[in-house]
Amino acid sequence: MSTRVILPRIMQVGAGASLALPDVLTSLSCAKPLIITDAMMVQLGYVQALQDCLTKNDIDSSVFADTVPEPTVGSIQAGVEMARQGSYDCVVALGGGSPIDSAKAIAVLSCLGGEMRDYKFPRIMDQPGLPVIAIPTTAGTGSEATRVTIITDESCDEKMLCVGAAYMPSAALVDYNLTLSVPPRTTADTGIDALTHAMEAYVSKKASLYSDSQALEAMRLIAPNLRTAYHNGKDEKAREAMMLGSTLAGVAFSNASVALVHGMSRPIGAFFHVPHGLSNAMLLPAVTEYSIPAAPDRYADCARAMGVAEQGDSDELANHKLLTELKALNDELSVPGPQEFGIDKVAFFEVLDTMALQALASGSPANNPRVPDAEEIKAIYQQLWD
Repeated sequence: MSTRVILPRIMQVGAGASLALPDVLTSLSCAKPLIITDAMMVQLGYVQALQDCLTKNDIDSSVFADTVPEPTVGSIQAGVEMARQGSYDCVVALGGGSPIDSAKAIAVLSCLGGEMRDYKFPRIMDQPGLPVIAIPTTAGTGSEATRVTIITDESCDEKMLCVGAAYMPSAALVDYNLTLSVPPRTTADTGIDALTHAMEAYVSKKASLYSDSQALEAMRLIAPNLRTAYHNGKDEKAREAMMLGSTLAGVAFSNASVALVHGMSRPIGAFFHVPHGLSNAMLLPAVTEYSIPAAPDRYADCARAMGVAEQGDSDELANHKLLTELKALNDELSVPGPQEFGIDKVAFFEVLDTMALQALASGSPANNPRVPDAEEIKAIYQQLWD
């Protein structure tokens, strides 16, 4: 059976990659970009530096800087209107996963019309909108190399998964220099998000030889460097490894799909406004423990790629070491449980049924080696409070 692989047309990787934007725009026959970003990127001076780079090459640009963490239907609407009213021929997404996801949605809606709910999975959207050039500033979501965007419908607290070639950026400029200022909490949350992408892509029922190669290398890059990047954000070697690992993990899961962790993570984020990477981190040990019996060899491969198990270890020993490592990683990176994050336990348990159904409806749990029913999902949610 063959595997369909979708990638950005252009990938520029390494220190200073973001400065190649003018040449990349020219190669894509784009001349009037709308930069989609957030207030922090403006505050850090990244937006101005990008505009200066464009101006030196006689390229005019405009900026929409009102994207928000965990984007919603409402938060992207002004960007959609701005893109519709201007004569822009592309969008440049600068920031973490939220600005890039926002840009993908804006590029599709401004060009093709309709509402975000019209594009929700299981619809596969391959008709292109405006070209997107993604410049990630965190090593986490891998959104610069995925055919996915996630937008929350705030009217019903549902994180809508939208999938298709329409959401794959035309170009990705992967510049680890932009991550040197990322604070420890964000480094931890986005880093575990990237590790989760790699692990879930590898154990997914939709995995292929191609996605396996990307996922394993992503784990080899991320696992030994995440703690270093967390404790010393200026360590360029660790930041470079994390950035490339995050992109490879994005390539892997975009072509193999994510699984149960992501399916369960989205409702936590939608109901309780937990950052996506953090809710993944909360769930990863418990979901891995639940899933190992259905794919012990695959999870053991993860442990070996991460460097926490020896090549000669039995699968059983490797998986024991994997679970120990995932729990230790959460401890060292100060990942809070739901209670420590500030979620009210009564409120959490009141929406258990809804969260379980939303998780199943997303389709991601069906890719898991061990496919749960709603009651099993609820039991894993409950474990987060033990």
